[in-house]
Amino acid sequence: MKIEIKAPALPESVPDGTIATWYKKKGEPVSRDELLVDIETDKVVIEVVSPTDGILEEIVKVSGETIVSDELIGKVSEGEGASSPDVGGAQVVEPEGVDSSSISEPLLSPAAKKLAEENKINPQSIVGTGKDGRVTKEDVVGHLSAKESPSASQNSVASVGDRLEERVPMSRLRSTVAKRMLQASQTTAMLTTFNEVNMAPIMEIRRRYKDEFESTHDGVRLGFMSFFVRASTEALKRFPAVNASLDGDDMIYHGYQDISVAIGSPRGLVAPVLRNTDHMGLAQIEKEIRDFGEKAKDGKLSIDEISGGTFTISNGGVFGSLLSTPIVNPPQTAVLGMHKIQERAVVIDGQIKALPMMYLALSYDHQMIDGKEAVQFLVAIKELLEDPTRLLLEI
Repeated sequence: MKIEIKAPALPESVPDGTIATWYKKKGEPVSRDELLVDIETDKVVIEVVSPTDGILEEIVKVSGETIVSDELIGKVSEGEGASSPDVGGAQVVEPEGVDSSSISEPLLSPAAKKLAEENKINPQSIVGTGKDGRVTKEDVVGHLSAKESPSASQNSVASVGDRLEERVPMSRLRSTVAKRMLQASQTTAMLTTFNEVNMAPIMEIRRRYKDEFESTHDGVRLGFMSFFVRASTEALKRFPAVNASLDGDDMIYHGYQDISVAIGSPRGLVAPVLRNTDHMGLAQIEKEIRDFGEKAKDGKLSIDEISGGTFTISNGGVFGSLLSTPIVNPPQTAVLGMHKIQERAVVIDGQIKALPMMYLALSYDHQMIDGKEAVQFLVAIKELLEDPTRLLLEI
């Protein structure tokens, strides 16, 4: 019996997806819950697994094709006894008159095969970029473009040797991030205000309690980010406009603090959300951030985990950035940028001291937030971090 494999139901915020990678070929055996294909959306990569043991009978949607919710993408023949070439040790008998050299012909997706036949192209002349060298529709289109444009073909030849170039399609996630960043710069009245914070008090707390903290909280390490999340949460409560969002001509003030934490992943920048941070302790914040980082690395973040958020924190300091201007993530109205901790000469009570200092940057939408509020918000974070006792006393 053939079982249909359909794309999962996508949320309203995700209109469609793209078939990224098939991990099985047509005719190969599959096991129940075995990963078959990745579907890439504007936000996350969704894994589709086999519903049963059997044979992958048909691939309806190949890599690069766009799909919508519940669309048919393939079929699996249920049961181990389904017919398949070279399955379960069965011999494959080659019909007489079949040239054995045909076995080495490249694999073509259905769309690629049709396009190649229409344009009378020899598949052997096309370099496949799909899994295991499969020729995709995009490969055929690229081959046609190269034939029509001699200069493009010459450039390709010129890149062979010790000056190599690789052309890779931009992933949907990276493309979406790029569009959103461009949209933010074009549709927001974005300004950035700066300050600096003495990190010595926080560093001293970490030095004194990091081992005890880790042993008490089952291996969760005490980092800087949890202090910044807690300080930002308290500051957001004092300055509601920084925690608001813009919806057309309406300003939405949120009575909760859901803080997005920017994390780099192999597929691009993602910002999973810590929800209700007002009710979270340092250990819970650190644990969730750690889990988010592992999921981002493995491409396991769900759409729910990266949806929403009323404020964003981005830490470019982990990569060595000393100062930058982060970009607001619409419909949010502000983003806090953390940076590298570096010892600098600072005058304290008339004395020059070398202290571990960090530059902070707050980018904000001037349509929602006045300069005075933005500066006071950043000063509040500075004061809370330089005197962490304020976080406990909420003053």
